[in-house]
Amino acid sequence: MGICLLKNIKQGIAYVPQGNTVFSDLTVIENLHMGGFTLTDNKLVQTRAQEVFCLFPEIEQRKNSDAEDLSGGEKQMLSLGRALMLRPDVLLLDEPSLGLSPKAVKRAFDTIREIVSRFNMACLIVEQNVKGVLEIADRVYAMRLGKVVLEDRPENLSKERIKEAFLGGCGKII
Repeated sequence: MGICLLKNIKQGIAYVPQGNTVFSDLTVIENLHMGGFTLTDNKLVQTRAQEVFCLFPEIEQRKNSDAEDLSGGEKQMLSLGRALMLRPDVLLLDEPSLGLSPKAVKRAFDTIREIVSRFNMACLIVEQNVKGVLEIADRVYAMRLGKVVLEDRPENLSKERIKEAFLGGCGKII
């Protein structure tokens, strides 16, 4: 697995798994340094960490705290910040809103939009919070049983099309 991960990193791909995945026994700053583990320029590592802290001032205040002591939202910020340390071309996010409060979900999506714009990177989000992700997506792909059943721009989608794609026409979605 390590070789595949390193290959993906060298290809400019970073992945943030669902569920606040941090190195619990490391501090916040050590977690960020782990994100930049392939960088050889220590000054660049420090600069990138400071850029992450500009995006997430809450975790800068806790930079010397163990990651296990962070809240769920702070752990999500740290996971995302760690992925940003290498400035990937493509950022893969798996359920970035998982376990977050409604206020934190809005902030997470706003931050994702800012990151994509600021660092000029592509972002692929797998997310069940359809309403939230539609507000920041450029394109939407819905899959059912491993097949793409919808592909379009968010502004072209009606609630009915989304409901049909995601739920096969049954249930409430938005």
